[in-house]
Amino acid sequence: MCSIFGVTSKSVPAETLRRCFARTVSRGPDMSRFEEIPCGYLGFHRLAIMGLHEEGMQPFHLGGSAVVCNGELYGFRPLRERLMARYELKSGSDCEILLPLYREYGLEMFKTLDAEFALLLYDADKGQLIAARDPIGIRPLYFGEMADGGMAFASEPKNLTGLCERIMPFPPGHYWADGRFVRYADPAYVGYFTMKDEDAVCAKLRRLLTDGVIKRLDADAPVGFLLSGGLDSSLVCAIAQRALKQPIRTFAIGMDKDAIDLKYARRAAEFIGSRHTEVIISEADVLRALPAVVELLATWDITTIRASVGMYLLCKWIHENTDIRVLLTGEISDELFGYKYTDYAPDAAAFQEEAEKRIRELHVYDVLRADRCISVNSLEARVPFGDLKFVRYAMSIDPELKMNRHHMGKYLLRKAFAEEGLLPEEILWRQKAAFSDAVGHSMVEDLKALAERTYTDKVFEERRLRYDYCRPFTKESLLYRELFEQFYPGQARMIPDYWMPNRSWPGCDVDDPSARVLGNYGASGV
Repeated sequence: MCSIFGVTSKSVPAETLRRCFARTVSRGPDMSRFEEIPCGYLGFHRLAIMGLHEEGMQPFHLGGSAVVCNGELYGFRPLRERLMARYELKSGSDCEILLPLYREYGLEMFKTLDAEFALLLYDADKGQLIAARDPIGIRPLYFGEMADGGMAFASEPKNLTGLCERIMPFPPGHYWADGRFVRYADPAYVGYFTMKDEDAVCAKLRRLLTDGVIKRLDADAPVGFLLSGGLDSSLVCAIAQRALKQPIRTFAIGMDKDAIDLKYARRAAEFIGSRHTEVIISEADVLRALPAVVELLATWDITTIRASVGMYLLCKWIHENTDIRVLLTGEISDELFGYKYTDYAPDAAAFQEEAEKRIRELHVYDVLRADRCISVNSLEARVPFGDLKFVRYAMSIDPELKMNRHHMGKYLLRKAFAEEGLLPEEILWRQKAAFSDAVGHSMVEDLKALAERTYTDKVFEERRLRYDYCRPFTKESLLYRELFEQFYPGQARMIPDYWMPNRSWPGCDVDDPSARVLGNYGASGV
């Protein structure tokens, strides 16, 4: 990952802005620049992934215009060759083509990008700063208004604390220009359903996911894979291993007592032939990491924090012990194809409505988790299930086909690869286990026990009433909220709500977000 920063004001001293920007140097430890532009300032911390030489350092310039971008533009090489007929491009960086593309297409450029990105672009002809974010929000961007009315933008909210009274996530699929937000894409809404049979749907899902994985293998820096042993990450790893000529490097994590997924990750790794590493953690590791995890996430959401502890510790180990710079992960599949609680959807329309909601909120839950846990450890996340073509097609499938009619979640995705021989049957057809549980049931219990030790019943009732917005409802949720407020006081509205099953559905009115509390969890956690 990289880190970007920009303001449309010069009322705050440049040195103060530099210090704010320095808070996210771990996102891009290779090189940093902070430049004045006519309307304010731009900053960039670089993690070199494409075009590793200094020529790939940002901001890039074209005439008087400038751009900083945290992103990956997939399939950029043919486009770069075409643009070189009219523009002098000096680096191998994918992001260098952005200013030529903007000159060619203007604001329509954002609709054309096959990319995960957040960018700030200074248009010298118009004398204004433009901000934009990819349609799903895989790359982070936050904004806030400064005291003098200027706007501030940054990769993480920690860059803006002290500069802006209210900090909010930049909406995915939008650009900001001429002082207003404009939506250019909404992959959650397709407006029609693909009325194909199962076989035709599965064939296209297989092709699109395979393409999405392969395009994300293009990097000038070493690539690794997070392998939980569940369906999603195992498919990503298996597709990549088949596409490459040498063993990929896979990594799994588990508690020292009751790690559920380690054995499945090991089985998948043995089957595909990867170079596999297991990282074992203890209760002490989990509790020691908790404050740092809440700070890096900038959230108080229970599910996100639980699932981030293991991911953060695994990525920390990878950063400290390997040369890996890029990690492919399995996020986003649940929101597209259903999770344990979507088995309770009353009908196909409700299933589709829930999927649209979850896709639009990904940037503050699962995608946020993947970005922060990976980027804080100076690594880049790539998310094949977030490939735009794949997401748009998956959302266009008749939801009747995605409803769990086979007593097997994500049936279409499993069937799509059933004849490929990519994975052993016990992995391909294994029931879903929540990541925070699969690291080890004891991890969540350790976190709950810490909360119990922290608050008596009386103290819990008193302190939770301090919060009017998304009031904590368990001791664990209060613990997270109070940690959050230490780092981001008064900024709770960055997160819209707790990630919970849809409580309006029968069987889903629960007080814990883990799928473990649902009646259909069954053998998922064994």
